[in-house]
Amino acid sequence: MYKLKIITSTVRPGRKGPIVAAWITELAKQNPNFNVELLDLAEINLPMMNEPNHPVLKKYEHEHTKWWSAKIDEADAFIFVTGEYDYNYPAPLRNALEYLSQEWGYKAAGIVSYGGVSGGTRASNSLKADLSTFKVVPLVEAVNFPFFQQNINDQNEFEANEISHKAADNMLKQLVRWTKGLKSIKEDKE
Repeated sequence: MYKLKIITSTVRPGRKGPIVAAWITELAKQNPNFNVELLDLAEINLPMMNEPNHPVLKKYEHEHTKWWSAKIDEADAFIFVTGEYDYNYPAPLRNALEYLSQEWGYKAAGIVSYGGVSGGTRASNSLKADLSTFKVVPLVEAVNFPFFQQNINDQNEFEANEISHKAADNMLKQLVRWTKGLKSIKEDKE
């Protein structure tokens, strides 16, 4: 089984990201290829990058960085759940990415984005570009929710339609395929 880390990016009070993340986490857990762990950046609460050494050196001094490094290093694949703030993904996710360097590499990532009319696609595109600099392979297959609040029911649960479920299933299928291929690249430490 591959270790899949689902990372939700919003941290502000009243955020809806955890509701969307819970939805994709439950779907991912139904896939027998993945051992799924949800990582909520609000709960993890990484301070603004405060390591004195560049991440490429892996000379971490703070316990929160050592913990974050271990979590990301053990991952085989990712799904990033991101809202769209000012046409981009939230700053806490950028901060979490920049804490590390080598730990991200040679792993595939799916993206679930949400927002208003664009469905978070501008945030998703920015994230894809940044992920590639960390040697993460962002999948073409993604899930985008425009006007996502209409998917939240009276019990504060996320309800996706059949099209979104199919998109998520396809993204998970491709994530398995890419993870399998990238694992051999990651293990080739030439």
